[in-house]
Amino acid sequence: MKIMMRRNADGQLSAYVPKKDLEEPVVAQENPGIWGGLITLANGWRLQMPDLAADTKLPITVEARKLGD
Repeated sequence: MKIMMRRNADGQLSAYVPKKDLEEPVVAQENPGIWGGLITLANGWRLQMPDLAADTKLPITVEARKLGD
């Protein structure tokens, strides 16, 4: 699924899912960076993030895979 990753003014990461018109903060990350690992959103969704360079600029739209519960 396509998601847009961004950081708000407080530095909090969030994910926006256009097809669902849903924006949720990232509450957990498998890796210190968000790329190449799992992230968990506040609504409980777990997403497998693509492998990108650690210095990738935000905001960016990426293809992430939603994992089942």
